[in-house]
Amino acid sequence: MMSKVAHGIALNMRSRLPRLEASVIGGLLRKKSGSTPLTEDGGFKESSVANEQLLTYELGSDERSDLEYALLGVLNRVEHVPIVIKGQEFPANQELQQVLPYNFKQPIARYGHAHNVLINLAIDESLEAQAKWDKTRLSDRIQIWEKAATLIAGRYRTDIIAATMLGQGKTLRQAEEDVAELVDLMRINPILLRELANYELINDSSEACWNFMRLRGLTGFVAAISPFNFTGLAANLAFAPALMGNTVVWKPSDSAILSNYFVFEAMREAGLPDGVVNFVPADDSTFADVVTQHSQLAGINFTGTSTVLKVLWQLVASNLNFYQNYPRLVGEGGGKNFHFVHPSADPDTVVACTIRSAFEYAGQKCSSCSMLYVPESLWKDDIMEPLLNTTSSLCVGHATYCDCFCSAVINRKAYDRIYMWLRYIAQSPSCKFLAGGTCDKKQGYFVDPTVVLVNDLDNIICREELLAPILGVYVYPDNKIVETMAKVAEINHGLTGSVFAKDQDFITRAYEVFRFNVGNLIVNDKSTGSMVGQQPFGAGHMTGTSDKLGSPYSLLRWTSPQVIKESYKPHVNIYHPYMQVSEAVQEQGADLMEQEDSNEKIEKVTSEMKRDEMYLGDNSLEPITGDSKTK
Repeated sequence: MMSKVAHGIALNMRSRLPRLEASVIGGLLRKKSGSTPLTEDGGFKESSVANEQLLTYELGSDERSDLEYALLGVLNRVEHVPIVIKGQEFPANQELQQVLPYNFKQPIARYGHAHNVLINLAIDESLEAQAKWDKTRLSDRIQIWEKAATLIAGRYRTDIIAATMLGQGKTLRQAEEDVAELVDLMRINPILLRELANYELINDSSEACWNFMRLRGLTGFVAAISPFNFTGLAANLAFAPALMGNTVVWKPSDSAILSNYFVFEAMREAGLPDGVVNFVPADDSTFADVVTQHSQLAGINFTGTSTVLKVLWQLVASNLNFYQNYPRLVGEGGGKNFHFVHPSADPDTVVACTIRSAFEYAGQKCSSCSMLYVPESLWKDDIMEPLLNTTSSLCVGHATYCDCFCSAVINRKAYDRIYMWLRYIAQSPSCKFLAGGTCDKKQGYFVDPTVVLVNDLDNIICREELLAPILGVYVYPDNKIVETMAKVAEINHGLTGSVFAKDQDFITRAYEVFRFNVGNLIVNDKSTGSMVGQQPFGAGHMTGTSDKLGSPYSLLRWTSPQVIKESYKPHVNIYHPYMQVSEAVQEQGADLMEQEDSNEKIEKVTSEMKRDEMYLGDNSLEPITGDSKTK
C-alpha cells in the first residue's frame, strides 16, 4: 500500500470553482452617519469575496509532492491529540485510537476522552475567557480569522487534507472540496460580521438623540458538537460562535479527531486566545449530560442525526428552569434527500448527477441523494441500464487510490447499521436489489454502491435517512406525476431535493409543491455540492433549525445585540400639548413639586433623627418592642 500512496491522488479535477464576486454591503443596511465610543467605524468598508480555488494536484506539481509527503507523514506517525483547555494539555484516563476506515489495523492518532471534571473545567475556563473575549474589538477578531484562512489555505492545507483522506475515508476530490469549504467559511463569516456590524438604526432626529446597536456574545458558554463527515463544517460549528464573541467547548467526532485538531492548531497559530475555544474530545452521552446540566449553558451548535438532536433538545427542555437564560439550539440532523425526474428531463444528466450525489463519499453526506423518482417513460429505455452499469463499475477501495470513487464507511458502528438495512431490503417484499447489496469488513468497513427498486412509497426505505451508499428507486406512472409529487412532499422532509426537467411549467409547479419540503431546492443538478456564499445550507421540519450555514442568518443565532439610546435633549415637561395646561400652571406645578420635594427631605431627616435618638440615645436601652423592658 505504501508504494501506492504516491499514486493515490485523483487527477482531472477542474482547476477552480466558479468565482463568487459578492458585495456584502447593501440590502437593508445603511451607511453609518455617526460614531460612538462603543462602535467601530472606519474599519468596515465594502468588501468582496471569491470562493477558494481547488488545486489540480497534477503530476509534477508542488501541491502533489506536498500532499504525498503529508500522507506519508500521517501514516508513519501516530499523532498524539490532547485535550486542550485554556492552552493547557490534559491527559485522559484511557487512550483511544483513530484508525483508517478502509484499514482498521492502521492507527493515525492517539487521543482520550475527557471525564466530567475536565468538561466542567473547560466550561469554567470558557466562562472566564468570555469576559475579555466579548470585549475584543470586532476588527481584531476579524484579523485572526483572516490569518487563519490564509494558514489553512496554505501551510496547513495538505496536512488537513491528508488527515481527512486517511482518517475520514475521503478521496482527494472530496477532501480538497472540504478544506476549500473551510477556507470559504473562514473568509466569508468575517465579511458577514462586517455587514451585521454596519447595520444602523433609524436616526431621523440626530440633534435630539442617537440610536445604535452593538453585537454581544451570548451570556454563558456554547457547546459545539461536530460530526465526522465534514472537516470544514466541524470547525465552523466551533469557530462561528467564537467569532461573534462567544467562548466554546468543542467536542469533535472521534472519527475526525486528527483533521479537527490540525484546524484547531491553525486557529491557535492565527492568534486565537487560549480558552476561547477549548478542544475537548469526550464520550457523547457524558458530554451531553454535563453541558446540558450546567446553569450557564448559552447554546448548543450541533450537526449529526435527527435522533441525537431530539435527545439534546429534550435534555435542555428538562433543565429549562435551571438555566440562567434560554439556550440557543442550532441543529442540523440530516434528511431524506431526493431526485425527482420529469419525463422531459435529460437522462444523461439524471444518471450522472444521481450517481455523484448518491455514492460520493459512500453516501455519507447529509445531502446525499437517497431516493430517485423516475417516470416509466424514461426508466427502462433511458435511465436503468446506464445507472446500473455505471454503479456496478465504481471502484470502492483505499481513499488514496487515484481510481477510487468512494472508500469505506466511517466506522464499525456505521457498518453494522448499514448491514442491518441491507438485510431488511433483502427480506422486504416491496424491495429488490438491482445493483450492489454486498459488504465486507475483513480489513475495512466496505459497502458496495447499492441500487434498490422500491414499489411501495410507504416502505421505510422511502422515509428514513440511511446515510449510506444505498439509492432507492421508485418508478411512477407518467399520468400519476401530480400524486407522486404530493406523496414525496409528504414523506420526504429533507435537507435538499433536486428536480430534473426541461418543462418550465413543471419546474414552476415544483417550486410550489416543495416550498416547505426542503431547505435547498435544486433544478437540473445534484442534491449535493452547496457552495458557501452561493447556496447557504440548512433545512427545517425535523431535519434541523434551518439557520443557513454561510449566511448572516447563521451568525445572528450567536449574538445578543444591545440597543443603546443617547438622548441630547431630555424632556423636562410632564404635560402633553393636548392637555392644554398653561405655562403659568406648569411653572406653578414645578414650584409646588420643588417645595414638596423640600418638605419630604425635611420630614425624612427629622424621622431619621428621631429613630437615631430611639436606638442610640441611651446605650442601656435595647430597641423598643411591644414588650421590651429595661435591664
